[in-house]
Amino acid sequence: MARRVLPAIVLAFTLAASSFLSNAGVAEAAWWRWDRLFPICGHGHGHGDGHSRVASIVTEDVYRSFFKHKDDAECPAHGFYSYTAFLRAAERFPKFGADGDQATRKREVAAFLAQISHETTGGWATAPDGPFAWGLCFKEEINPPINYCDANNTQWRCVPGKSYHGRGPIQLSWNFNYGPAGKALGFDGLNNPELVASDPEVSFKAALWFWMTPRAPKPSCHGVMVGRYRPSAADAAANRTAGFGLTTNIINGGLECGRDDVPQVNDRIGFFRRYCGLLGVDVGPNLDCAHQQPYS
Repeated sequence: MARRVLPAIVLAFTLAASSFLSNAGVAEAAWWRWDRLFPICGHGHGHGDGHSRVASIVTEDVYRSFFKHKDDAECPAHGFYSYTAFLRAAERFPKFGADGDQATRKREVAAFLAQISHETTGGWATAPDGPFAWGLCFKEEINPPINYCDANNTQWRCVPGKSYHGRGPIQLSWNFNYGPAGKALGFDGLNNPELVASDPEVSFKAALWFWMTPRAPKPSCHGVMVGRYRPSAADAAANRTAGFGLTTNIINGGLECGRDDVPQVNDRIGFFRRYCGLLGVDVGPNLDCAHQQPYS
């Protein structure tokens, strides 16, 4: 049964969530040119082992313990982000949670869930069960200031009347993201971006597609977390070292990296520490990106 909270708490909850969403990964994507993507590979189309592979790391009980309040009435996404949808989406990406030893696999899944938790957080400092128990509370950006249409992108042209604001666990945004995401996953992302916030399986697939896909000069978050990242000379000069902090740089480095004590970065790390603790795995090196130069 959902908690009932006082209006003042509801206001604080909404303001905190809106602040995080408005400053999360959607803001930096203007320079992520998906027309320069590496060819998508290793995603696979098979079914059958996704449930056992990912469920062996995150059981349904663990999933509930991660996202204690995602189905509270106060969360706009309540009832949306089901465990079943998460597992079905994972089937589409058979390398997710499958590369490396058991600790590496757990750490990658914890990193992915931590990053999407920050992007969809409904937590605040004094929230019940703490601020890091409120992931997956939102499924789209609150009061987007623009429609996130890059009219200069001629490959993925905006459809009149459509908004490409942040949706889903990763807060997918911009026409040049929705277009290739839809193409890769089998839906019309430009004409029907709303699907990312209306179909929970598509929503998780879009987030995992983003996580698994490298784009020059950025590696994939997956590659970073499983030890496949090999820094270039430019990466080494920019101190872009492997670890959870580099996934933050990939997602939103232009706003959050290269400086100390950034609240958004601390929030991402807080979720990651909690999830790694629940999975019984260490967090690994380089948690933040304070001393990394962004990719811009």
